[in-house]
Amino acid sequence: MGRDIQAIKISGEDRRNYREKLRRSLDVFDRMLRESIFDTSLSLVGQEIELNLVDERGEPSMRNAAVLDAIANPAWATELGQFNIEINVPPRPLSGNALAALEDEIRADLDAADTKARGSGSRLVMIGILPTLRQDDVHEGTLSANARYRVMNEQIFAARGEDIRISIDGSEQLLTHADSITPEAACTSVQLHVQVSPEAFASYWNAAQAIAGVQVALGANSPFLFGRQLWHETRITLFEQATDTRPEELKQQGVRPRVWFGERWITSVFDLFEENIRYFPALLPICEDEDPVAALESGSCPRLDEMSLHNGTIYRWNRPVYAAVDGKPHLRVENRVLPAGPSVADTIANAAFYYGLVRSLAEAQRPIWTQMSFATAAENLHAAARHGIEAQLYWPGLGEAPAAELILRRLLPLAREGLGRWGVSPADADRLLGIVEQRCLTGQTGAAWQVAAAAAHASRGADRREALRLMTQRYIDNMHTNQPVHTWPEGG
Repeated sequence: MGRDIQAIKISGEDRRNYREKLRRSLDVFDRMLRESIFDTSLSLVGQEIELNLVDERGEPSMRNAAVLDAIANPAWATELGQFNIEINVPPRPLSGNALAALEDEIRADLDAADTKARGSGSRLVMIGILPTLRQDDVHEGTLSANARYRVMNEQIFAARGEDIRISIDGSEQLLTHADSITPEAACTSVQLHVQVSPEAFASYWNAAQAIAGVQVALGANSPFLFGRQLWHETRITLFEQATDTRPEELKQQGVRPRVWFGERWITSVFDLFEENIRYFPALLPICEDEDPVAALESGSCPRLDEMSLHNGTIYRWNRPVYAAVDGKPHLRVENRVLPAGPSVADTIANAAFYYGLVRSLAEAQRPIWTQMSFATAAENLHAAARHGIEAQLYWPGLGEAPAAELILRRLLPLAREGLGRWGVSPADADRLLGIVEQRCLTGQTGAAWQVAAAAAHASRGADRREALRLMTQRYIDNMHTNQPVHTWPEGG
């Protein structure tokens, strides 16, 4: 949700007022769409990258406040857990050598931040779930010192009325309960933003939904949680469960979860914001002073604070974003399915694949979402999260196929074509999509490498905990070489 709030006490009147303000904001948003006042002058892309903090042994470091003080850069911010931080990468056009420049910029920022973090006894790690994280590390006492996280925690548990049950059946099994939302902090991701016009929004969102499973299969990097080997991208199911406001009875009644793939293809961005208000009660019913109707009629750009805050507490895997910059509103698709890491090169390659593929599919003469059901797209996401690059995914015209084969045969050419439409330099496109191609040919994703490396340490006599610690230290060393994961030596 990205917004600081003060600790508050929420009354029934607050909720009534907020609901009314949400409805007025939605009416204003609808009017803004009809009157075509959105910024469509330039398509921009941006990124947010969440990271973990570890100490010199590779164990979680609960020092994000000290690390951020040392970094002293407004691009860096807290995340939910004291062992998390986030960097926000400024938006930019994608043309020319923008991707190479983006890679260099992120590498330089991470290297500088890591150097400063070492002064606080910490290091930065880009990884979907930190393998050395223990269940004892995620409790209310390790929430970041920011009032919004405390209020969110209180409101989610007030809605649930009971502890959160986390049950994951993978290569091994995990069944546990949590009395705070802090397990969500185990999930660190890369969020990819694309600014689009209102007219193009539905096509880009539908395309992003259609390829979510492919992205996760290709980028899987979260095989361990609390010492157990679970899914290749355990982050998907953990995030779904750790923020669930529904007790079992409401699940049985079909109440929608707040971490939500959705249930249908859309025809307008309005569909998503309208669903937010129709299906989801407010977690943070905080009203601002702005009258959105008066703001619009005076010729200024409404902030629509309530609508945006509410949207930020509904965790769609592809989220609509409304924002205003320099008095001009715009819309973005925020893609949230990818884990962080393993290297900056891998992260930018994953981004290049997404940016290229989503554009090709969004602008295709025969839309992909007219050829596959929405339920199939959701099934692809969970199959990919469970099995990674070896997942069997459905694709129109190909049927069920291994993810790597689907990417190599069908999707890489589309991604290359899409990058050409963005104006990305052919050399950068070839280099970055070459990383994707080699990952498919070798089958070595971040998740596959982690599993193999931990097994190698175990075969040399290390118990599970020590194997994960040694593997994490080796992962950090490899990450800082910026060599893509498909080139990392097997066996740790």
